[in-house]
Amino acid sequence: MALVGLFWITEDCVYVGAEPVGAATGVRLTEEGVEALGLGQGRSWSWSQVRRIEVRDVAVRSAARRLVSMAFDNLVVAVTGDGELPPSYTVCVDATDGLVEVSVASAVTGGIYTPTEYELSCALLTRLADGSTAVDELLAWRRAQAADNTPSREDREALLRKWTGDDCH
Repeated sequence: MALVGLFWITEDCVYVGAEPVGAATGVRLTEEGVEALGLGQGRSWSWSQVRRIEVRDVAVRSAARRLVSMAFDNLVVAVTGDGELPPSYTVCVDATDGLVEVSVASAVTGGIYTPTEYELSCALLTRLADGSTAVDELLAWRRAQAADNTPSREDREALLRKWTGDDCH
């Protein structure tokens, strides 16, 4: 798996947020459509049924503020021994049968995204929902990777720009 923006990309599917484990909730994107996973969820839609996918409550900070927040969190864990679960945010799937909101765990360390990765991830969700970008593009990139490494911030942003058609920056 590799993390790019809000996405946890495996060879077979893409998760918005972290891949859910056990009874945790999550959202999986496949070539066929969108699935809401976990307790009380168990719903799925083909891409033709999906009108929009949006996210709410995502922690977004500048790269410098993100680094300070992560350092502080690491210090708290080192001093107290208390670790926290990753922060969560809400994925809203607007489909022909109504709106479904699913809480997902953040996949990125510290749960904080940079503004650029967040904005590009939101743009990619829009393109996935309207069919102008296919999940296959993300999966093909992942399958071509030799290792399960998350790209650098610059490379993640470049990938998101490529997938959103925003190659001009």
